[in-house]
Amino acid sequence: MLSNFRSYAQLELDIGQNSVVLTGPNGAGKTNLLEALSFLSPGRGLRAAKLSDVNKLGALSPWAVSGRLMTPDGMRQLGSGLVPRHELSSDVAADRRIGRMDGENLSSPAVFSEILQIAWLTPQMDRLFIEGPSGRRRYLDRLVAAYHPTHNREVNAYEKVMRERGRLLLDGNADPVWLKSLEQRMAEHGVAVAAARLDAIDKLGQAIMESASAFPGAILRVGGELEEALLSKPAVEVEAEFCERLDATRSHDAKSGRTSIGPHKSDLRVRHADKDMPAELCSTGEQKALLIGITLASARLSATQFGAPPLLLLDEIVAHLDNKRRGFLFEELEDIGSQVWMTGTDKSLFSQMEKKARFFCFESGKIEED
Repeated sequence: MLSNFRSYAQLELDIGQNSVVLTGPNGAGKTNLLEALSFLSPGRGLRAAKLSDVNKLGALSPWAVSGRLMTPDGMRQLGSGLVPRHELSSDVAADRRIGRMDGENLSSPAVFSEILQIAWLTPQMDRLFIEGPSGRRRYLDRLVAAYHPTHNREVNAYEKVMRERGRLLLDGNADPVWLKSLEQRMAEHGVAVAAARLDAIDKLGQAIMESASAFPGAILRVGGELEEALLSKPAVEVEAEFCERLDATRSHDAKSGRTSIGPHKSDLRVRHADKDMPAELCSTGEQKALLIGITLASARLSATQFGAPPLLLLDEIVAHLDNKRRGFLFEELEDIGSQVWMTGTDKSLFSQMEKKARFFCFESGKIEED
């Protein structure tokens, strides 16, 4: 159920466990529906939007999303919504969103990854390998959370302490003892983040190499100081060294207004296995196929590690696949066992899903089962 979300004042759909195909013209609201579902996971959704931008224009109350979803622990009522800044305490500088399960507030939306796994692919991600590292880092951390459900909490904790250290450095007269305490906490959370990334990428890389997917295999590596240090040193030693580096860079970080080292600088490096070529040098079609292959392999592994396959949101993914590749994609999705939500402008591209999914058509502002 959606309320005041993007183009929807209200929307309620009873889907069951079937996969779903949404068809209709561009701008009809198909992606908005996928985005709403993506807010039942940590972060800012599949568009990485500002929370206030999601609200329906002119709406008098904030947006909310809820649904009954199957989790490893059974059926759960999950929900998320915006709490505007003016409804929060005076020291809060921005809007917040809350997560709920079975009518109770969660401590943080980061907890969603401990309840349900959601993965997505969108057209904007087609440029993942050729743009800056921030998008790849977000993608990496979503992959990691499938095998380390508390990973998002560690990332959030690290970033929160990092921001606090940054504010103290900008003030110019921070207590060195307090700074040292913050840097120790940064090291603890930062090394935990880096270690989880290494473990997840190692498992995922093995799963990719062992799979019989029709999509190209990928060789994965995490590039980052902490991640690389953990390959040859124990975590305690890496924590101590990171603390020393943070102490040594205080002056530089105070002048630049940024933290110059840490896992927030890491990057996901991908190579086309068969061609032994960096993903950023591959053709657009090969990059898309690599991304699909990684996401499918992650979904398979998640089903084993997490106890249930993830909910998959695939926005306009089939449009640029030939008929053979589409067939392989649909077969692999069925084999994984996920509920899949797919969008497209042309219903005929999903003909192989006719007996396996429910179809909804978006037209003239209405949604009707097709």
